[in-house]
Amino acid sequence: MTDADRSASLDLIVADLRTEGDELHALMATMDTGFWTQTSSFKDWTVWDVIAHLHLSDHMALTTLRSGDDFKALLRDMAAAESMRDYTQSWLSPDGQPLTGPDLLERWRALFLALCDTLKNADPDQRFLWAGPGMKARMFATARQMETWAHGWEIYDLLGIQRKHTDRIKNIATIGYRTFGWTFQNRQLAVPEIGPYLNLTAPSGALWTFGDNNSPHRVEGSAVEFCQVVTQVRHVDDTQLSVRGENAINWMAIAQCFAGPPETPPEPGSRSG
Repeated sequence: MTDADRSASLDLIVADLRTEGDELHALMATMDTGFWTQTSSFKDWTVWDVIAHLHLSDHMALTTLRSGDDFKALLRDMAAAESMRDYTQSWLSPDGQPLTGPDLLERWRALFLALCDTLKNADPDQRFLWAGPGMKARMFATARQMETWAHGWEIYDLLGIQRKHTDRIKNIATIGYRTFGWTFQNRQLAVPEIGPYLNLTAPSGALWTFGDNNSPHRVEGSAVEFCQVVTQVRHVDDTQLSVRGENAINWMAIAQCFAGPPETPPEPGSRSG
């Protein structure tokens, strides 16, 4: 890939990230103050917790893009806190005065846009530090889109709103496929020698394929549902995905395309729209 190709690819992914954030902001901007204290289906987080988490994660990303040393210092501060949730609340309210939901939304929005601008102008060949494996700018933008999309489900599920999908989720499907091996490594499990083949139907009706078509380990069906499983938004049993072959079955039971320690997928039936 040439320098021009890498820059063009980064521009496209950042544009997808920006659109993802635009949609979530537009949805949240219509909500009254009381909505922010409602509890979502994700770990008993409130709506405020959801946006605060996205805001802190974006802050972490923007920090490492600007300075690796500052990012290391940020990680040390976070490690000293009792929990990520405690750190987030103290970071957002250093004077002890709670930040309202609407104020949090606009604070997240401003930093999110700064992150998009910084990613767009980042060196596409530089690897940046992260809490998990380091990433280049294109993967950083994809990871931020993935997390924004995934946590958006807590809001859509709570509202009972039918979510509209576009083919920009191909970025998420790609990172889902690429983290097949990491899912097992993260749990200190042996990575299966034969990887899966994916045959996914995009929102547009296009077919997206990943891997070797000769593999007996296969995942086929909706790209949206595949992305829900790898982001742990849904249990695989709550989807219509066809999963065949031991390696694919084992993967879908624990799939995790985001950084951090192993997380347990939601129980069957516990999350639905």
